[in-house]
Amino acid sequence: MDTLPWRYFALGLRPYAKAAGKYITMKDAFATILTEIGEDTAREGLRDTPERAAKALQFLTSGYDQTIEEIVNNALFESDSNEMIVVQDIELYSMCEHHMLPFIGKCHVAYIPTGKVLGLSKVARIVEMFARRLQIQENLTKEIAEAIKSVTAASGVSVIIEAKHMCMMMRGVEKQNSVMKTSVMLGEFRNNPATRMEFLSLLNTSSG
Repeated sequence: MDTLPWRYFALGLRPYAKAAGKYITMKDAFATILTEIGEDTAREGLRDTPERAAKALQFLTSGYDQTIEEIVNNALFESDSNEMIVVQDIELYSMCEHHMLPFIGKCHVAYIPTGKVLGLSKVARIVEMFARRLQIQENLTKEIAEAIKSVTAASGVSVIIEAKHMCMMMRGVEKQNSVMKTSVMLGEFRNNPATRMEFLSLLNTSSG
């Protein structure tokens, strides 16, 4: 399989898979899916849909083309602060790896620095990088927490995600009001109940 970023494949510029002795593009794959569900890809409304869908999927999975190093881009700054830093209500959009349907919600991140702090926007960008991949919420929460800890060498990191899953709302049990909450506590947040409670109290105070 070609190792070039998916954006080339999405535009149909390079082959990304070989099937039945010939190369197919993501655009071709979407055209096949439309045909399989009984649609006519030649009709006006669908004529450009395979290309648009390929571009959309490339954007929604653009996290595969990114690395932590690129995202952080040296935005790690010396600081004497060792007090908790909280970034709350980061908008989050991801896709369930089981059904490739969206889950949408918000992410709360806290960490306790040990000499260096991360540029504020970089916290949100790290969340977005991992969210722009096929995910399950449990793994997404853990990946964000471990990345923040790795980058900052923080003495503690906590990540909480609250999200609604279209795979549960649009299909299956079709429950519209359920919200999934996941949390990962590392270091001080796991070992020190007072630190954990301070974080949760800050979240409740802000939401109130």
